[in-house]
Formats: sequence, C-alpha cells, structure tokens
Amino acid sequence: MFGLEFAPLNIPMKRRLQTAAVLQWCLSFLLLGHSCCILAVVLLFTRWWWFSLLYACWVFFYDLDTPHRGGRRVQWVRNWTVWKYMAKYFPMELVKSTDLDPEKNYVFGFHPHGVLGAGAFVNFGTEGTHFSEKFPGIRPHLLILSGIFWMPWHRDYVMTSGCCAVSRESVEWILTRQGTGNAAVIVIGGAIEVLDAMPGKCTLTLKKRKGFIRMAMKHGADLVPVYSFGENEMYTQVKNPPGSFIRKFQTKVQRFTGFATPLFHGRGVFQYTFGIVPYRKPIHTIVGTPIPVEKNENPTEEEVVALQKKYIAELTVLFDKYKGLYNMEDHELDIQ
Repeated sequence: MFGLEFAPLNIPMKRRLQTAAVLQWCLSFLLLGHSCCILAVVLLFTRWWWFSLLYACWVFFYDLDTPHRGGRRVQWVRNWTVWKYMAKYFPMELVKSTDLDPEKNYVFGFHPHGVLGAGAFVNFGTEGTHFSEKFPGIRPHLLILSGIFWMPWHRDYVMTSGCCAVSRESVEWILTRQGTGNAAVIVIGGAIEVLDAMPGKCTLTLKKRKGFIRMAMKHGADLVPVYSFGENEMYTQVKNPPGSFIRKFQTKVQRFTGFATPLFHGRGVFQYTFGIVPYRKPIHTIVGTPIPVEKNENPTEEEVVALQKKYIAELTVLFDKYKGLYNMEDHELDIQ
C-alpha cells in the first residue's frame, strides 16, 4: 500500500525497545531544543511567567559560561539503559586500537560527522558502548555547536552527557583546568560536512581545519584520530553536488545560522520506507593511536601545517587498516 514496506508484527520486544531508544534520541535532537524555546516564550504569557524569567536570570547571571567551562556531567544520565539499547539498534561498536594514558590529555578528532552525529554522541556522550571500561581514567567531553546552549532547559539536558560548547575557551578549560585524563572530542568537519554525509561516500572537511591542531600544540595534548565506519550509511540524503542550487542554498543557510540543513530520510517506526529513524546499519568507531604532541604555546604556521599533515597521514593509515573489515575495501578517503 502506497509503496510502503511495513514491519512485521512478530518483531521481538528487544528490537522494539532498540527502535524506541533511537526514536527518542532523534526526536530530542530534532525537536526538543526548539520546543523548549517555544515553551519558554509561551510561559511568559501565562501565570507561570515567573518561571521563564527566573530561569533566564539564572542562566545569564550565573550559568552562561558553564558550557565553555567543562559543562555539567551527570554520570547517572550517561549510564542510562536507553543508550545501550540505542547502541544495539545499529549495532554500534567502539573499537580500541591502543591504551590511553590517564596521566595525559587528548584531543580526539572524530570523522565523519554523518547526518546527525549519532556515532559521536553514543560513543563519547554516553556509556552505550562502554567507553569508560575500554579507556579507564579518561573523561570524554563531546564538543557541539555553541548555539545549542542558548536553548532553555535543553542546554541543561545536553550537558548531563558531558557535552560542552565547541569553542577555544571550552577546549582550553578541558585541557588545563581539570587535571589529566581528559579528552576533548571534536567533530572536525562540523556542520558543513553534514552535507556530504551520503551512503558510500568518505568525504571529509579537514584541510582548512587547523584550530584543533593549534590547541593541541598549545597545551601539549596528544592528537587521536577517530574514524566511524558506517556513519554515513544511517540515512539517505537528497543529492546535492557542489555547485548545484540546493547545495548553494544549504551552504548559505549553514554559514548564516551555524546549523546544517540536510534533506534526508531513513525509515519509519512501523515501516521501512520513509521516516526519521536511521537505518539499521552497523557502525564501527575506531579510536586510533595517539600522535605525540610537544607543548608549543606559539607555533608557527609551518609547524601547524606539518602537524596537520601528520594527522591526516595517520588518519588515512587508520582508515586503510580497518576498511577491509567493514566492507569498504574499494573506498578511499576524500579529504577536502
């Protein structure tokens, strides 16, 4: 009917719970922040107006800088069972290639972004794939768009997972004010890379990204390349080749708002043809070997470029080493 492929009725309960876990995250990612903004405005015109006003005062006069100063992690939230169900939905796997020294700090470069960045969130914003068990003594801080932290209440929920704003101040705080054993996890391609998140593509926005290199050098934090196989397979995106009208429009919106506007779809809850739920595609996130970085508070452009080239080379080695295991042996990284 209507070209829809409906899900069978006899699906095991554990798979239904996995789908529900992913659905709640998708709705939270796409709608919760905007819904909270609307609610805050609506409350101003009710007898609960004082609640929005009180919250606004608390944020602006007390809590405004918290997303840039380590956030407000709540381990209980990171350990929620719902994240383990979400990880098992794809399924998602966090692969450790080597141990990390808890006496050091790190800058993780995550690639690729994907449409919604689900791999980055589950692996580093939750314990869904058992990060703390695999890397004892390391505290990951997933850095996300600063604009999200302007959304009332949603900002507080996001921070419970250990997420912080992706800013210079935030990275410096994580690497200098919280001792050792910290990892600033940065999705290097950012929102612009979302527009290249197509199944079968391995396009990375990286050549012009040097800020994370400078921060690692300034604070002597080792660089760790991370590649997430399957990240771009979660959704089907409307074709938007560079130079096309739709790509130009999407790029302008992204530059103006900071948010990407991909036109994508996955599957539905009760049918497999169309919806916002990602496809059940395996995701394997590989945490590579750290690249030693000597502290250099004022690196020259040549030194930054040299380290960036080394990072790209190590990321390429990591990709080539594991691609055969995940049915991508015919693929090469397209680094732009």
